[in-house]
Amino acid sequence: MASVAFLGLGVMGYPMAGHLRNKGGHDVAVYNRTKAKAEQWVGQHGGSLALTPAEAAKGKDFVFSCVGNDDDLRSVTTGPEGAFKSMKKGSVFIDNTTASAEVARELAAAAEAGGFSFLDAPVSGGQAGAENGVLTVMVGGEQEAFDRARPVIDAYARMVGLMGSAGAGQLTKMINQITIAGLVQGLAEGIHFGKRAGLDIEKVIKVISKGAAGSWQMENRHKTMNAGKYDFGFAVDWMRKDLGICLTEADRNGAKLPVTALVDQFYKDVQAMGGKRWDTSSLLARLEK
Repeated sequence: MASVAFLGLGVMGYPMAGHLRNKGGHDVAVYNRTKAKAEQWVGQHGGSLALTPAEAAKGKDFVFSCVGNDDDLRSVTTGPEGAFKSMKKGSVFIDNTTASAEVARELAAAAEAGGFSFLDAPVSGGQAGAENGVLTVMVGGEQEAFDRARPVIDAYARMVGLMGSAGAGQLTKMINQITIAGLVQGLAEGIHFGKRAGLDIEKVIKVISKGAAGSWQMENRHKTMNAGKYDFGFAVDWMRKDLGICLTEADRNGAKLPVTALVDQFYKDVQAMGGKRWDTSSLLARLEK
Protein backbone atom coordinates (compact mmCIF):
# COMPACT_ATOMS: atom_id res chain seq x y z
CA MET A 1 0.00 0.00 0.00
CA ALA A 2 1.32 3.41 -0.99
CA SER A 3 0.54 6.85 0.37
CA VAL A 4 -1.20 8.67 -2.49
CA ALA A 5 -2.81 12.02 -3.27
CA PHE A 6 -5.14 12.77 -6.18
CA LEU A 7 -5.77 16.32 -7.37
CA GLY A 8 -8.85 16.93 -9.53
CA LEU A 9 -12.06 14.92 -9.27
CA GLY A 10 -13.74 15.54 -12.61
CA VAL A 11 -15.42 12.91 -14.78
CA MET A 12 -12.05 11.18 -15.22
CA GLY A 13 -10.29 11.86 -11.95
CA TYR A 14 -13.17 10.87 -9.68
CA PRO A 15 -13.28 7.20 -10.77
CA MET A 16 -9.49 7.01 -11.24
CA ALA A 17 -8.94 8.06 -7.64
CA GLY A 18 -11.57 5.52 -6.63
CA HIS A 19 -9.64 2.71 -8.31
CA LEU A 20 -6.45 3.76 -6.52
CA ARG A 21 -8.32 3.49 -3.23
CA ASN A 22 -10.47 0.39 -3.82
CA LYS A 23 -8.62 -1.71 -6.39
CA GLY A 24 -5.10 -0.61 -5.51
CA GLY A 25 -5.78 -0.54 -1.77
CA HIS A 26 -3.81 2.67 -1.33
CA ASP A 27 -4.20 5.35 1.30
CA VAL A 28 -5.62 8.22 -0.79
CA ALA A 29 -6.05 11.90 0.05
CA VAL A 30 -8.03 13.95 -2.46
CA TYR A 31 -8.23 17.61 -3.41
CA ASN A 32 -10.79 19.22 -5.68
CA ARG A 33 -11.36 22.89 -6.44
CA THR A 34 -15.04 22.36 -5.54
CA LYS A 35 -14.87 21.03 -2.00
CA ALA A 36 -18.30 19.36 -2.17
CA LYS A 37 -17.04 16.94 -4.83
CA ALA A 38 -14.12 15.92 -2.60
CA GLU A 39 -16.50 15.43 0.33
CA GLN A 40 -18.69 13.24 -1.87
CA TRP A 41 -15.68 11.15 -2.92
CA VAL A 42 -14.52 10.62 0.67
CA GLY A 43 -18.05 9.69 1.68
CA GLN A 44 -18.12 7.07 -1.07
CA HIS A 45 -14.58 5.71 -0.93
CA GLY A 46 -13.05 6.67 2.40
CA GLY A 47 -9.59 8.21 2.46
CA SER A 48 -9.17 11.83 3.42
CA LEU A 49 -9.89 15.31 2.11
CA ALA A 50 -7.35 18.10 1.74
CA LEU A 51 -8.13 21.81 1.40
CA THR A 52 -5.16 22.62 -0.86
CA PRO A 53 -2.95 20.67 -3.29
CA ALA A 54 0.02 21.27 -0.99
CA GLU A 55 -1.85 19.75 1.96
CA ALA A 56 -2.86 16.73 -0.13
CA ALA A 57 0.68 16.12 -1.37
CA LYS A 58 2.50 16.51 1.95
CA GLY A 59 4.38 13.31 2.83
CA LYS A 60 2.90 11.29 -0.02
CA ASP A 61 4.83 8.73 -2.07
CA PHE A 62 2.82 9.42 -5.24
CA VAL A 63 0.74 12.43 -6.21
CA PHE A 64 -1.65 12.26 -9.20
CA SER A 65 -3.41 15.07 -11.00
CA CYS A 66 -6.12 15.20 -13.64
CA VAL A 67 -7.21 18.77 -14.29
CA GLY A 68 -8.33 20.89 -17.23
CA ASN A 69 -5.41 22.52 -19.02
CA ASP A 70 -1.88 23.91 -18.70
CA ASP A 71 -2.92 26.80 -16.44
CA ASP A 72 -4.93 24.52 -14.15
CA LEU A 73 -1.96 22.17 -13.95
CA ARG A 74 0.43 24.97 -13.04
CA SER A 75 -2.04 26.11 -10.38
CA VAL A 76 -2.09 22.73 -8.59
CA THR A 77 1.67 22.16 -8.91
CA THR A 78 3.74 25.35 -8.79
CA GLY A 79 0.99 27.74 -7.71
CA PRO A 80 0.99 29.46 -4.29
CA GLU A 81 -0.65 26.45 -2.63
CA GLY A 82 0.54 23.92 -5.19
CA ALA A 83 1.67 20.38 -4.52
CA PHE A 84 5.29 21.12 -5.45
CA LYS A 85 5.54 23.22 -2.28
CA SER A 86 5.26 20.11 -0.10
CA MET A 87 6.36 17.11 -2.21
CA LYS A 88 8.82 15.00 -0.27
CA LYS A 89 12.23 14.03 -1.63
CA GLY A 90 12.13 10.92 -3.80
CA SER A 91 8.38 11.04 -4.40
CA VAL A 92 6.74 10.93 -7.84
CA PHE A 93 4.17 13.30 -9.35
CA ILE A 94 2.06 11.66 -12.07
CA ASP A 95 0.03 14.02 -14.23
CA ASN A 96 -2.90 12.48 -16.11
CA THR A 97 -4.04 15.79 -17.62
CA THR A 98 -4.02 16.17 -21.40
CA ALA A 99 -1.76 19.20 -21.63
CA SER A 100 1.12 20.52 -23.69
CA ALA A 101 4.52 18.88 -23.96
CA GLU A 102 5.96 22.27 -23.04
CA VAL A 103 4.34 22.37 -19.60
CA ALA A 104 5.37 18.74 -19.01
CA ARG A 105 9.02 19.61 -19.60
CA GLU A 106 8.69 22.73 -17.46
CA LEU A 107 7.27 20.77 -14.52
CA ALA A 108 9.76 17.93 -14.92
CA ALA A 109 12.59 20.46 -14.53
CA ALA A 110 10.90 22.01 -11.48
CA ALA A 111 10.44 18.58 -9.92
CA GLU A 112 14.06 17.64 -10.50
CA ALA A 113 15.14 20.86 -8.80
CA GLY A 114 12.93 19.93 -5.86
CA GLY A 115 14.37 16.43 -5.49
CA PHE A 116 11.40 14.45 -6.75
CA SER A 117 10.21 13.08 -10.11
CA PHE A 118 7.53 14.12 -12.61
CA LEU A 119 5.79 11.89 -15.14
CA ASP A 120 3.47 13.26 -17.81
CA ALA A 121 0.91 10.48 -18.18
CA PRO A 122 -2.16 11.49 -20.22
CA VAL A 123 -4.82 8.84 -20.67
CA SER A 124 -7.11 7.53 -23.40
CA GLY A 125 -10.34 5.60 -23.01
CA GLY A 126 -12.78 8.30 -22.01
CA GLN A 127 -15.17 8.35 -19.10
CA ALA A 128 -16.12 4.70 -19.56
CA GLY A 129 -12.46 3.68 -19.51
CA ALA A 130 -11.91 5.64 -16.30
CA GLU A 131 -14.99 4.17 -14.63
CA ASN A 132 -14.02 0.61 -15.61
CA GLY A 133 -10.33 1.04 -14.78
CA VAL A 134 -9.15 0.16 -18.30
CA LEU A 135 -7.46 3.34 -19.47
CA THR A 136 -4.44 3.50 -21.76
CA VAL A 137 -1.69 5.58 -20.16
CA MET A 138 1.08 7.19 -22.23
CA VAL A 139 4.01 8.22 -20.04
CA GLY A 140 6.94 10.57 -20.43
CA GLY A 141 9.76 10.69 -17.88
CA GLU A 142 12.64 8.77 -16.37
CA GLN A 143 12.69 4.96 -16.33
CA GLU A 144 13.36 4.71 -12.60
CA ALA A 145 10.37 6.87 -11.66
CA PHE A 146 8.18 5.03 -14.16
CA ASP A 147 9.16 1.65 -12.71
CA ARG A 148 8.15 2.80 -9.23
CA ALA A 149 4.90 4.39 -10.34
CA ARG A 150 3.78 1.65 -12.76
CA PRO A 151 2.28 -0.72 -10.14
CA VAL A 152 0.24 2.16 -8.71
CA ILE A 153 -0.94 3.41 -12.12
CA ASP A 154 -2.05 -0.16 -12.94
CA ALA A 155 -5.04 0.31 -10.60
CA TYR A 156 -6.89 2.29 -13.29
CA ALA A 157 -5.14 1.15 -16.46
CA ARG A 158 -5.23 -1.64 -19.01
CA MET A 159 -2.13 -0.47 -20.87
CA VAL A 160 0.76 1.62 -19.55
CA GLY A 161 3.78 2.51 -21.67
CA LEU A 162 6.88 4.67 -21.19
CA MET A 163 7.18 6.61 -24.44
CA GLY A 164 10.36 8.57 -23.77
CA SER A 165 11.63 11.52 -21.76
CA ALA A 166 9.51 14.34 -20.30
CA GLY A 167 6.84 15.45 -22.76
CA ALA A 168 6.77 12.19 -24.71
CA GLY A 169 3.56 11.09 -23.02
CA GLN A 170 1.80 14.27 -24.10
CA LEU A 171 3.17 13.99 -27.65
CA THR A 172 1.86 10.42 -27.85
CA LYS A 173 -1.57 11.58 -26.65
CA MET A 174 -1.52 14.17 -29.42
CA ILE A 175 -1.01 11.39 -31.97
CA ASN A 176 -3.92 9.54 -30.37
CA GLN A 177 -6.23 12.54 -30.78
CA ILE A 178 -5.03 13.31 -34.31
CA THR A 179 -5.82 9.73 -35.32
CA ILE A 180 -9.23 9.71 -33.65
CA ALA A 181 -10.25 12.98 -35.32
CA GLY A 182 -9.73 11.52 -38.78
CA LEU A 183 -11.34 8.20 -37.87
CA VAL A 184 -14.52 9.75 -36.50
CA GLN A 185 -14.94 12.06 -39.48
CA GLY A 186 -14.50 9.10 -41.84
CA LEU A 187 -17.03 7.05 -39.89
CA ALA A 188 -19.49 9.96 -39.86
CA GLU A 189 -19.18 10.38 -43.63
CA GLY A 190 -19.55 6.62 -44.17
CA ILE A 191 -22.74 6.39 -42.11
CA HIS A 192 -24.10 9.55 -43.75
CA PHE A 193 -23.39 8.16 -47.20
CA GLY A 194 -24.96 4.80 -46.31
CA LYS A 195 -28.14 6.43 -45.07
CA ARG A 196 -28.46 8.52 -48.23
CA ALA A 197 -27.92 5.37 -50.29
CA GLY A 198 -30.78 3.65 -48.47
CA LEU A 199 -28.63 0.93 -46.87
CA ASP A 200 -29.23 -0.80 -43.53
CA ILE A 201 -26.40 0.72 -41.47
CA GLU A 202 -26.38 -2.12 -38.94
CA LYS A 203 -25.89 -4.66 -41.70
CA VAL A 204 -23.17 -2.55 -43.29
CA ILE A 205 -21.21 -2.11 -40.07
CA LYS A 206 -21.54 -5.78 -39.16
CA VAL A 207 -19.66 -6.62 -42.34
CA ILE A 208 -17.12 -3.82 -42.75
CA SER A 209 -16.16 -3.74 -39.05
CA LYS A 210 -14.53 -7.13 -39.53
CA GLY A 211 -12.36 -5.84 -42.36
CA ALA A 212 -9.73 -3.16 -42.84
CA ALA A 213 -12.19 -0.36 -41.99
CA GLY A 214 -12.80 -1.67 -38.46
CA SER A 215 -11.95 0.51 -35.47
CA TRP A 216 -12.86 1.10 -31.82
CA GLN A 217 -14.92 4.07 -32.91
CA MET A 218 -16.88 1.94 -35.38
CA GLU A 219 -17.55 -0.84 -32.88
CA ASN A 220 -18.49 1.44 -29.99
CA ARG A 221 -20.12 4.47 -31.60
CA HIS A 222 -21.92 3.42 -34.78
CA LYS A 223 -25.20 2.46 -33.05
CA THR A 224 -25.56 5.75 -31.21
CA MET A 225 -24.44 7.74 -34.25
CA ASN A 226 -27.02 5.99 -36.39
CA ALA A 227 -29.65 6.80 -33.77
CA GLY A 228 -28.54 10.45 -33.51
CA LYS A 229 -27.67 10.14 -29.81
CA TYR A 230 -24.66 12.16 -28.64
CA ASP A 231 -25.38 13.05 -25.00
CA PHE A 232 -22.53 11.00 -23.51
CA GLY A 233 -18.82 10.28 -23.85
CA PHE A 234 -15.89 12.58 -24.63
CA ALA A 235 -17.21 16.09 -25.17
CA VAL A 236 -16.63 18.21 -28.26
CA ASP A 237 -15.30 21.05 -26.08
CA TRP A 238 -12.63 18.73 -24.70
CA MET A 239 -11.70 17.45 -28.14
CA ARG A 240 -11.28 20.98 -29.46
CA LYS A 241 -8.98 21.75 -26.53
CA ASP A 242 -6.91 18.67 -27.37
CA LEU A 243 -6.79 19.40 -31.10
CA GLY A 244 -5.70 22.95 -30.30
CA ILE A 245 -2.74 21.50 -28.41
CA CYS A 246 -1.95 19.27 -31.39
CA LEU A 247 -2.09 22.13 -33.88
CA THR A 248 0.06 24.38 -31.70
CA GLU A 249 2.69 21.67 -31.38
CA ALA A 250 2.55 21.07 -35.14
CA ASP A 251 3.25 24.76 -35.72
CA ARG A 252 6.28 24.39 -33.48
CA ASN A 253 7.73 21.20 -34.97
CA GLY A 254 6.71 21.76 -38.59
CA ALA A 255 4.33 18.80 -38.90
CA LYS A 256 1.54 19.12 -41.48
CA LEU A 257 -1.92 18.29 -40.12
CA PRO A 258 -4.42 19.31 -42.82
CA VAL A 259 -7.11 16.76 -41.88
CA THR A 260 -6.79 17.54 -38.17
CA ALA A 261 -7.15 21.28 -38.83
CA LEU A 262 -10.22 20.63 -40.99
CA VAL A 263 -11.91 18.35 -38.44
CA ASP A 264 -11.19 20.91 -35.72
CA GLN A 265 -13.25 23.41 -37.75
CA PHE A 266 -16.00 20.81 -38.17
CA TYR A 267 -16.12 20.50 -34.38
CA LYS A 268 -16.39 24.28 -34.22
CA ASP A 269 -19.50 23.94 -36.38
CA VAL A 270 -20.89 21.34 -33.96
CA GLN A 271 -20.30 23.74 -31.06
CA ALA A 272 -22.27 26.39 -32.95
CA MET A 273 -25.13 23.88 -33.29
CA GLY A 274 -25.29 23.65 -29.49
CA GLY A 275 -23.17 20.51 -29.26
CA LYS A 276 -20.41 21.71 -26.96
CA ARG A 277 -20.96 18.79 -24.59
CA TRP A 278 -22.03 16.25 -27.19
CA ASP A 279 -19.86 13.21 -27.75
CA THR A 280 -17.16 13.59 -30.41
CA SER A 281 -19.11 11.21 -32.67
CA SER A 282 -21.52 14.11 -33.23
CA LEU A 283 -19.61 15.00 -36.40
CA LEU A 284 -22.43 13.09 -38.09
CA ALA A 285 -24.97 15.63 -36.79
CA ARG A 286 -23.15 18.33 -38.76
CA LEU A 287 -23.57 16.36 -41.98
CA GLU A 288 -27.26 15.74 -41.33
CA LYS A 289 -28.30 19.20 -40.20
